[in-house]
Amino acid sequence: MTNTDATTCHNCGAAASGRFCSSCGTPLAGARCWTCKAPLVAGAKFCPQCGTPVGATARRTTPSASGAAPPSLLPWVIGGVAVVVMIILVAARSSTTTPVQASAAMPLGGGRGPDLSTMTPRERADRLFNRVMSYHERGVTDSMQFFADMGIRAYEMLPSLDADGRYDMGRIAEVSGRGEIARAQSDTILRESPTHLLGLVLGARAARLTGDNAAARRYDRQLLAAEPAERRKDLVEYQRHAADIDEALRTARGQAP
Repeated sequence: MTNTDATTCHNCGAAASGRFCSSCGTPLAGARCWTCKAPLVAGAKFCPQCGTPVGATARRTTPSASGAAPPSLLPWVIGGVAVVVMIILVAARSSTTTPVQASAAMPLGGGRGPDLSTMTPRERADRLFNRVMSYHERGVTDSMQFFADMGIRAYEMLPSLDADGRYDMGRIAEVSGRGEIARAQSDTILRESPTHLLGLVLGARAARLTGDNAAARRYDRQLLAAEPAERRKDLVEYQRHAADIDEALRTARGQAP
């Protein structure tokens, strides 16, 4: 049943009720994506599961005055794809244009991008992680922050997270300035495995972000002590994030007594 309690849309300030603001289409509490039925976070612009623009969802959920059947979903799907492509193009142009940046923003070979509907929720979350880190490394701050919000929500909505997923979510939080989220993911990893290298690396990064240098040095010492035995485990996540681990070890060796 649609919520009828009146509220104020935090996007446009208009009085609103139901699941979407009637003035601007912003989702309110209880809204769901029209395409995949996933819950929408209030104020979201895109569905975190399938990428459908929320504006299309709001308009589709409003019945016509004549009571006629709603129009085909196809135009909205096409429009959603166009919006996503436009965002990628604008983000790419906001940085200094180089062949490397162009290849990172657009699909290789100029073909179509991946079909989000065929990807698992974890694959979509991991794809957002890669995009956030790419923008971070290239210094494209606005696009990095935009996709960081989507990435964190994508990981939060997964039914379970392993150490690799928690590190990815924590790194997105760290590069976008959310130190407490990064620290929480580090604590959870280390609670399950006290010498896990990614938990220690993330803990040191989160501590430095929040200015807790004493805690950062403690993580550095633990990382140096744990590294030989942990590296011998040859975990998949250690292979995937080898560059981060090596960078953290160099930092630890330079600061640890």
